[in-house]
Amino acid sequence: MGKKDILAAVSPEEALAVLNELTKDPRIRKRAEEVALAVVGDVDIDTVAEEVFYELDSIAVEDVWDNSGATRDGYVEPGEYAWQLFENALKLFEEHLRKCHKLSLVKQAKLQCMGILKGIWRFESESKSEFKDWATDAPAENSARVFDEWKKRSKNPKDIADIKSFMDSLRRKTA
Repeated sequence: MGKKDILAAVSPEEALAVLNELTKDPRIRKRAEEVALAVVGDVDIDTVAEEVFYELDSIAVEDVWDNSGATRDGYVEPGEYAWQLFENALKLFEEHLRKCHKLSLVKQAKLQCMGILKGIWRFESESKSEFKDWATDAPAENSARVFDEWKKRSKNPKDIADIKSFMDSLRRKTA
């Protein structure tokens, strides 16, 4: 088996072990950090928005129907379950937002926030999904929550004003 085949065949856990071993060399570690920063820092508003829209739009209303109502442990309200599904669809995007903040990637955090907000707006304004009817307040409230979380970590008044203006422009497109 050639080296290419070996690297293509390793599991994620094995790849991490290989990376940990390689990064013991300071030169390789520096290059690995540069590559990791480029990967984490590669944030495009439209790409994030498209992915958020897709995640939200692909939630099947049948999931709400199948997992709500009377259960052996009580009653699960369909609207609350729909809300959970909505929030779960945003989790990975919000985790990336937090990661950008943690790494002091201020510009990328701002772009990630804008992408999430745009994706939610697209879902609210364009989606034909039946699921949307079960989560009627989720887009507006989750947009506010994402913005508030970003704003707590962002101290630049210009960035805050930029995102408020961005949100206003999204609202005007709907009106």
